[in-house]
Amino acid sequence: MKRISGTTLLATGALLAGLVLPGTAARAAAPEPRVDLRVLVVTDGGPATEAIAAELDVAGTPYTEIDLTRADRPVIDAGYLADTTDGRPRAKFQAVVLPNDNPFPANSPEMAALASYERTYGIPQVDAYTYARPEAGLQYPVYGGYSGSLDGATAQVTAAGRAGPFGYLDGAVPFEDNSPTVGESYAYLSTPVTGADFTPYVQATIPGTTRRGSLVGEYRHDGRRELVVTFVYNRYQQQYRLLARGIVEWMTGGVHLGASRNYFAVHVDDVFAADDRWNAALNCTPGDVDCTDPNATPDPIRMTPADVDHAADWQAARGFTLDMAYNGAGSVDHREDNGGADPLADRFLARRDEFRWINHTYTHAFLGCEQDTGVVPWRCATNPDGSVKWVSRTDVSDEIAINRVWGQRAGLPLDSGELVTGEHSGLRVLPQQPADNPHLGPALADNRVVWLASDNSRESGGQRRVGPATTVPRYPMNVFYNAGRAAEQVDEYNWIYTSRAQGGSGICEDNPATTTCLPAPLDPATGYAGHIVPVERRIALGHVLANDPKPHFIHQSNLAEDRIAYPVLDGVLDSYEALFTADAPVVNLRMRDIGRELQRRDVWRAAVQDGRVTAYRVGTTVTVEGPAGLDVPATMPEGTLRAGAAFGEAYAGTRSGWTALGTAPLGLTLPAPAAAPDNGQAVTAPAPVPSPAPPARVPEGVTAPVPPGAGG
Repeated sequence: MKRISGTTLLATGALLAGLVLPGTAARAAAPEPRVDLRVLVVTDGGPATEAIAAELDVAGTPYTEIDLTRADRPVIDAGYLADTTDGRPRAKFQAVVLPNDNPFPANSPEMAALASYERTYGIPQVDAYTYARPEAGLQYPVYGGYSGSLDGATAQVTAAGRAGPFGYLDGAVPFEDNSPTVGESYAYLSTPVTGADFTPYVQATIPGTTRRGSLVGEYRHDGRRELVVTFVYNRYQQQYRLLARGIVEWMTGGVHLGASRNYFAVHVDDVFAADDRWNAALNCTPGDVDCTDPNATPDPIRMTPADVDHAADWQAARGFTLDMAYNGAGSVDHREDNGGADPLADRFLARRDEFRWINHTYTHAFLGCEQDTGVVPWRCATNPDGSVKWVSRTDVSDEIAINRVWGQRAGLPLDSGELVTGEHSGLRVLPQQPADNPHLGPALADNRVVWLASDNSRESGGQRRVGPATTVPRYPMNVFYNAGRAAEQVDEYNWIYTSRAQGGSGICEDNPATTTCLPAPLDPATGYAGHIVPVERRIALGHVLANDPKPHFIHQSNLAEDRIAYPVLDGVLDSYEALFTADAPVVNLRMRDIGRELQRRDVWRAAVQDGRVTAYRVGTTVTVEGPAGLDVPATMPEGTLRAGAAFGEAYAGTRSGWTALGTAPLGLTLPAPAAAPDNGQAVTAPAPVPSPAPPARVPEGVTAPVPPGAGG
């Protein structure tokens, strides 16, 4: 019997659809579906799906997570995925993230429901980490591919990747190799199955060959689209951080709530003052409260006019601005001791408009409890009744106010709402002072302080309120305040991070979780450039790539003498510029803007979690509903309009930013979709491939950051 081809059936159906039978009316066109701006993340508890969920969470992109390991999880069926609202079909999720291409048992009705949903509504699927196999559009690795470590390798974004979701990258995707004893980057490298409609976006050279295998690629089949990722990763690893933005842009088509930037800000504390120098013989810092040796003589480190010129010229060359946290008494005291002369302050003031400035209190006094330094470590002094002796409200307020007035009279371009207290004092510090100075909040109110710096290494829980102010957590760089020369930095680093048997402090023996421990002391001549700089560069760059605006802080001593801060700062900026295109620059905010960014994120996250935000797309119209006054972060394609004007700001090939909701819903108009490119490949089923031996167990991957080291 003659068979009727599928093509003939389609053509016949199209012809019949165009006819209207006598006595019948033309059937009205079905309404265009509504697609909610929310991602479905199906996880098996592995690091890859956790990494994608973390990226969505930090950006503020709504998602729903289903944990396959929980017995009480919801069942994924047609009703869970879609319904009808106001007479219009509704897709409840704009994208689906799975642990691999199919994490369900054979013939699972849940996978069938997902596949049908994706076909019906054009919903893309991300395979967070999958084995290379024909079901994912790739040959098994045993057929000319590779299974194994990519530690230290450099992958490349393909031309299709740069023209598509990874266009913000310059091309190279380096894989970390931080520890020679830990496998960090297991991967499967393979080529597409013959006849498969598969486009590689990120590739790496297959070891032992000149051919490249896919690490990230798009597989189109059966009316569905999958982003196939064949390497394991966690949320902290550089290779994932470089690709995370593109994974989200691919799955959402560049239309989603939430926004992401790459931020870097550096505060320089103690400007105009001097920082006491580390003493290698005593293993302490004379002048510090815990350095009680009677032979300890302070040896101050203070910048010079030449250091000021170097800092200003460096800023101009890098297109980057440092924030100078100053102590006015440092200059006043210097003039008193030097016949009224202070060339450092004179040079800074001559070039004051080239820097940003922050009030760091007048004398850098400790503003918490009164310190009893008669014991080591110090403790809080107490009253006769046993209560803590606190620095008074007047004394705290004077430290803030006198320094502000000094800066204003000197013409410094200040924001009076910003404050960094000396050593973040006044705030709780464990173990000696487990609570804030109760007089700190009122003193901040006296001086209208809005943003108060805190130490992120002490307070890792994010922002909190202190009186009228909100904290801005800062990352301390491991470039020490008491080091102006590289050799001093190495000596102190060795003492802190080596064992007692090696002459060190033993902190790593007492706390094995310390990530910067050393197996042996560093060479004083090469340890700084060879070990410390790469480690600090890698740590800081990790923050930059994580959509984390929190500032880093160093000290004026690090810009003096050997100027040891610059190799780290240059390392961060050079690495960044080598990885990203010019349309994704580092965002360099001042303290108040960082505080506002963090604050808005918290408010937005709470509104989403409480179900007070609804957002969806119908055709080229995006609608966002929520409480009036709520700031909404969103990312949209270039050409998106709001009330006839361009939406947001350009960044990394998209438009993004914050928009306050009014009493009416927010409406955005997307650009008309471009025609799909013709890649000349037929959409066909994969060609049959001989079955290999059963594949090895898929590695679970590294679930925590590997301790930074000198390797790689």
